[in-house]
Amino acid sequence: MPGHVFGRSTRGSLPIARTGDGCYIIDATGKRYLDGSGGAAVSCLGHSDPDIRAALHDQLDRLAFAHTGFFTSDAAETLADLLIADAPEGIDRAYLVSGGSEAVEAAIKLARQYFMETGQPQRHRVIARRQSYHGNTLGALAAGGNEWRRAQFAPLLVETSHIAPCYAYRDRQEGESLHDYGRRVADELETEILRLGPETVMAFVAEPVVGATMGAVPAVPGYLKRIREICDRHGVLLILDEVMCGMGRTGQLYACTADGVAPDMITVAKGLGAGYQPIGALLTSARIYDAIAAGSGFFQHGHTYMGHAMAAAGAGAVLRAIHDRGLLAQVQSRGAMLQAALEARFGQHPHIGDIRGRGLFRGLEIVMDRETKDPFDSARKLHAKVKAAAMEEGLICYPMGGTIDGQRGDHILLAPPFIISTDQITELTDKLARAVERALAA
Repeated sequence: MPGHVFGRSTRGSLPIARTGDGCYIIDATGKRYLDGSGGAAVSCLGHSDPDIRAALHDQLDRLAFAHTGFFTSDAAETLADLLIADAPEGIDRAYLVSGGSEAVEAAIKLARQYFMETGQPQRHRVIARRQSYHGNTLGALAAGGNEWRRAQFAPLLVETSHIAPCYAYRDRQEGESLHDYGRRVADELETEILRLGPETVMAFVAEPVVGATMGAVPAVPGYLKRIREICDRHGVLLILDEVMCGMGRTGQLYACTADGVAPDMITVAKGLGAGYQPIGALLTSARIYDAIAAGSGFFQHGHTYMGHAMAAAGAGAVLRAIHDRGLLAQVQSRGAMLQAALEARFGQHPHIGDIRGRGLFRGLEIVMDRETKDPFDSARKLHAKVKAAAMEEGLICYPMGGTIDGQRGDHILLAPPFIISTDQITELTDKLARAVERALAA
């Protein structure tokens, strides 16, 4: 008998996830799937962590929810302290929400209110990058630069400027150093600010390591520092979206730490809750918070479930696990193992053009020809075939299409749990290799 869930797709049926066991999800038939992508880079501690479950039970026994219009909670206060303790310089406050889109939406609205309260009401424009993804609410979708996601909703989206991504594999010119390439594409931000009028621009939004739309593409060295200089020169806020790449995924709690950059705001989610509860956070500088405090004293925004005590307790336990178990160092070491395993298996593959990423955040770009980097015909939907073949093999990975421009290109994103073992890295690469071959042969 058909059910009544309105899922992501109306076509086909999905297996029923019944139980979790470390890095595996087990369906109703007993089939085990190695979670090679953490769902969508969410399940960083796997699916059966006893410490997180215990923290949730403890919080539930005391208090599940108290509306933040009336109360704060011990869990929320503790989580905010944990987030700020390791945050980049200047970041001083945490605004707790229920997911990544909410965090980005809050960042955009806070940027606007900040300039209203500091006497710069003319600043309202947002600049982001092509092939970025910042969420599915209308403000976050407008900031994102993925044309496939934006197209049918375009009439509803506020106008946003989009400059080039930092995508060295395809866009670096012959003979151009990484430094010069990064400088060239970063300087597009200044060109766009000047075109719009610096007095009208409020924020630039970017992912330090681009996730879903391009497949673990990190900024080249020096790029984000140059972006920070340009933002400072023109009084523009720098918002770094670490919803997918943050919270230890790249081997640093905050991905931008590796780039030596402190933004004005950071958005986090996904790995913050590790899938045990829906949660996200907007982290903001003391300067922005103090401007609101000295002005209206009220951020004109909010959601019913923000600061939820159960979600905050779960996320607090996740952060303690990351620190107490030395998982940041483990992400770095296991990430190097995963990269080496991928290079050994796919480094000379005729249809894998690039293997990239940081930590346990890795991407493989699929090409028709390694020399020309030409993609396969998008009508072939190769990414969907890889996903289906991987599921048959008992592997969860995150392939996507439109890698190059929202229409052309395919990639596979990998973001396994931080607890993945060396044997499971071998299992992942073996199953992925078989899935790729099956998809190419289809």
